Amino acid sequence: MELFILLISLAIFIETTFLIVREHRPLNSGKRKIYVDTSVLIDGRILNVARSGFLDGDLIILKSVLRELQLLADGKDSEKRSRARAGLEAVSELERVIKINTEIIDDGDGYKKVDEELLKFAKANKGTVLTIDYNLIKVAEAEKVETLNINDLALATRTEFLPGEKIKLKIIEKGANPGQGVGHLPDGTMVVVDKASNRIGKEVLVEFVRFYETSSGKMIFAKIVRK
Repeated sequence: MELFILLISLAIFIETTFLIVREHRPLNSGKRKIYVDTSVLIDGRILNVARSGFLDGDLIILKSVLRELQLLADGKDSEKRSRARAGLEAVSELERVIKINTEIIDDGDGYKKVDEELLKFAKANKGTVLTIDYNLIKVAEAEKVETLNINDLALATRTEFLPGEKIKLKIIEKGANPGQGVGHLPDGTMVVVDKASNRIGKEVLVEFVRFYETSSGKMIFAKIVRK
């Protein structure tokens, strides 16, 4: 009888111990870690992608990325300064998005090379790097690190345009060549318009002439439709 009671007590002890261990075992959500590059925050489309709920992981932002944004935001280049500030605002907005978890990770003191830090963390944690930086993507491929490119997502989901189609476009800056003006489609695609450098700040009717498409992005060349 005493042996029977001893066996019952031992069984209860083992079961209780198992439950305690199982209860305190670290939980694994199964979600991959998505490490966000500076280029994506500056680009800004990450906000709409995150709000849509299509990202299937937790967004991780390294402090070295924030430091790089801060350096650009304090720089002398007015265009880079404004885009970097928009990137910092995007970080705050991402933290408010309910559909996805966003976490800022301290990757140490000092100003480290952001690309190297992203690849190091992604490789160590079997994560993914979210970027639109073509060179970083190529280095990641060599390092066997998975990447997500918002440009590829935009290409896959964009509305198809054909040469000869016309749209209204706001010219926001001068192009690389004399006389050119530049605008952007809602998906971020750059449109280079011939003879539009004097139309900056204005909305004009343009006609698509030709398309130039690579994995680093897409560019459309257009001309102003004359009345």
